[in-house]
Amino acid sequence: GGYLMAIPGLKKPDHIGFTVPNLAEAIAFFRDHFDFELAYEFGPFVASDNWMAEHLNVNARAEITRIAVMNAKGINLEIFEYASNIERNLKAPNNADIGGHHLAFYVDDMAAAVAYLKEQGIAVLGEPTCMTEGPTAGESWVYFLAPWGMQLELVSYPQGKAYSRQSPVALFDPR
Repeated sequence: GGYLMAIPGLKKPDHIGFTVPNLAEAIAFFRDHFDFELAYEFGPFVASDNWMAEHLNVNARAEITRIAVMNAKGINLEIFEYASNIERNLKAPNNADIGGHHLAFYVDDMAAAVAYLKEQGIAVLGEPTCMTEGPTAGESWVYFLAPWGMQLELVSYPQGKAYSRQSPVALFDPR
């Protein structure tokens, strides 16, 4: 409501796309630790004209070696691996960088989830933060890193978050 216009026929989010240095490693990481399923892989994509620049906003000579699409339980992941034939940033952006981002996953038991990550040798950034005031009161969260440096987050709010008692907007709730 309140908008003059929206994209005609707009439904719901379909996928999150991101690039990794090693597609096989990423598939294994999300399969083994998240129980996400690989639906399909395809590629390579190489163009001798400006197709890559015009359609994907990358260097015209960029080459996609493979793309994998995984079912991530409520959304899909479209994971790209590019060839190293062009100059590009090989370090994941951090949260303060333009384009910085993270994927967050809801867990029922934060302590058990963090213990699992640590047992698996996955880097956890500090200890979980428990929000006690403001709109996110009731939520605990912690960041962790994929093996290639991508930022991920665990969140938990078994009793909900404070905002829901005041805001007319209901956020998606994975519980």
